Amino acid sequence: MSDWTEVRISVNAKDVDRAGDIASMVVPYGIYIEDYSDLEAEAWEIAHIDLIDEELLKKDRSKAMVHVYIAPQENPLEAVAFLRERYSAEKIENEILLNPCKNEDWENNWKQYFHPIPVGEKLLIRPTWEEEFDPMGRKVLNIEPGLAFGTGTHETTRLCLETLEKHIGEGTQVLDIGCGSGILSIASLLLGAERAVGVDIDALAVKTARENGEVNDFREPEFTVLQGNLTDKVEGKYDVVVANIVADIIIMFCKDVAKFMKPGAVFITSGIIDTREQDVMDAFEKYGFAITARHTEGGWVCFECKVKE
Repeated sequence: MSDWTEVRISVNAKDVDRAGDIASMVVPYGIYIEDYSDLEAEAWEIAHIDLIDEELLKKDRSKAMVHVYIAPQENPLEAVAFLRERYSAEKIENEILLNPCKNEDWENNWKQYFHPIPVGEKLLIRPTWEEEFDPMGRKVLNIEPGLAFGTGTHETTRLCLETLEKHIGEGTQVLDIGCGSGILSIASLLLGAERAVGVDIDALAVKTARENGEVNDFREPEFTVLQGNLTDKVEGKYDVVVANIVADIIIMFCKDVAKFMKPGAVFITSGIIDTREQDVMDAFEKYGFAITARHTEGGWVCFECKVKE
């Protein structure tokens, strides 16, 4: 049987609490944090001793390490891409190391975890290296995720895809905030949307999303990908706005999203771990949104909302 994969994330000690919160979204069975910034005080508080091992005293106090362990049957790339994208959005400086796989081998080795998968009623997500597959009468979304989040295997992405199916029709205009690999935008176009605009803060994600669009024969102006922070580069109004990002960013986005929504438009949010659900619901209430549907899978929550009339 394959080994578990250890993902080690080095961050500045001041950011470790936020970095740990984001890392805990990746796995349901806990994380391990090394933080030596208050070593002496914590040793005294916990054990009432002031004699500390020399090796511990030599640790870099300005840095902290978050350890995440990925089970053999899981897709490790999805976790790594999720972390990179979320840390970038939160402006958390980080270095991610993988063990036992060497980083230079990783981008090819992870492909063993990703195979064609049906999602919802209408879509089949197909990695571009899989030549033989049965489309099962579904629309085939061809994707080379690279190191951008979004292959359809993660619960948050799957919840969004299943929810989008209900709201996409001929002429639909879609805005995809934090688009990652572009999977939600491309799925919308395959489902019949007239136009999709994806936005991501990460240059690699923007490049990957554009390439994935071309693989599926979607280009400007049908599929536009912008590099920007939330909506700072966005213009116009949309029938569907989707955001598969962390709770804190969704909360921040809530105050502005209504100005990009046509009358009757739907706001779909995912990437919300259930422990942050109430915080997001409070933001919906504060900024005038009514929740019209709620979906859950594996401790993750996806909401459908509309502006209150």
